Amino acid sequence: MSGTKPYCIEKQVVYEAYLMVKRNKGSYGVDEISIQEFDKDWQNNLYRIWNRMSSGSYFPMAVKRVEIPKGDGKMRPLGIPTVSDRIAQTVVKMYIEPRLEKIFSKSSYGYRPNRSALDAVRKAKDNCFKYSFVVDIDIKGFFDNIDHDLLMKAVSKHVSEKWILLYIERWLKAPVQKPNGEIEANTKGTPQGGVISPLLANLFLHYVMDVWLEKNHPGVPFERYADDAVLHCWSESHAKKVLAELDERFRACKLELNLDKTKLVYCKNKQRKGSYKEVSFSFLGYDFKPRACRGKSGTKEIWFLPAIGKKAKKRFTQKLRNLNISRNTLRSIEDLAKLLNPIMRGIINYFGAYYRSELSNLYSQLNLKLKKWALRKYKKRSIMRWLRHLYLTQRDLFVHWKYCKPTYFFG
Repeated sequence: MSGTKPYCIEKQVVYEAYLMVKRNKGSYGVDEISIQEFDKDWQNNLYRIWNRMSSGSYFPMAVKRVEIPKGDGKMRPLGIPTVSDRIAQTVVKMYIEPRLEKIFSKSSYGYRPNRSALDAVRKAKDNCFKYSFVVDIDIKGFFDNIDHDLLMKAVSKHVSEKWILLYIERWLKAPVQKPNGEIEANTKGTPQGGVISPLLANLFLHYVMDVWLEKNHPGVPFERYADDAVLHCWSESHAKKVLAELDERFRACKLELNLDKTKLVYCKNKQRKGSYKEVSFSFLGYDFKPRACRGKSGTKEIWFLPAIGKKAKKRFTQKLRNLNISRNTLRSIEDLAKLLNPIMRGIINYFGAYYRSELSNLYSQLNLKLKKWALRKYKKRSIMRWLRHLYLTQRDLFVHWKYCKPTYFFG
């Protein structure tokens, strides 16, 4: 390590950051250099990143903006940094994430080590049992509207290294290349898609919301996953008071709640029998609402529970359409299993945690696609006996078959 460098950055950290970026794969940025292309001369490329970061001469390239569809039919803008910039951001993340983890709230779950979306769903379920009302908040364009000065003020509370502060500020101000190639200045926000963005976003909301709630409303538990959050209150009047104050708080921090989507929800169950306009909300792909389930005595009871949401079901249906399984007759049944099992395994592992019976419709959709595939491939009705035999004798061929009821699906 040269003693002439103004900033001391370990070469090993740069190498480890490179390995992380390589594992995560991802698209190329504005320079159109993919991770595979970067690999061809990785040693010189890594030395260049280290040398520039250590000397203060590192400047990020523009962020490539791409748009991906959201569940509501709208488009979500993502900002894709170059591979080199992703490595540099990972270096900074490796330096500062451990110290920020020590101050983050236990109620924050998004993009944090050893915490998951299911942890947040589980805690939300428990709190809906204890509290009568939920404040389901929606922040208008959160990632696009973070104030740079306020964010740097928060970063400076926990970071003293000049080079980290310097590069975080440069990343925040890096211009954006729009899909049409036009370069646009960036005066606020931190792009979704950047390695450092989730950590910075968590830090910003830590002070805007988490610390503020714990100080001003210590009796209000909440679950936050990035900018998706729900709060729990004892009563409607309590919920309205918290929401009004939270709205003021966000405005003071140059953010805005989307009051058209933010709502108060009554957690109706067998003990809370009042009527209310809103008795359901969505959180992390789950729909929370009153659902019938069997109590200890075997009788049906109504409890406020999560299950796979309508939007998640719709995305699954669309994915099946896009795969065009029934026309994929060149594939064998084993090939289809290899294609479909990772998808179904992910759905079952995540959405099967609560009210798994809601997944039965997804199983039926997939079985119907398999039936159409078999009929189109073999062109005879008797093939259904073969498919039924597979289902009865090789239940592990398709992941979802293990969870289907042992009835005749394919007749």
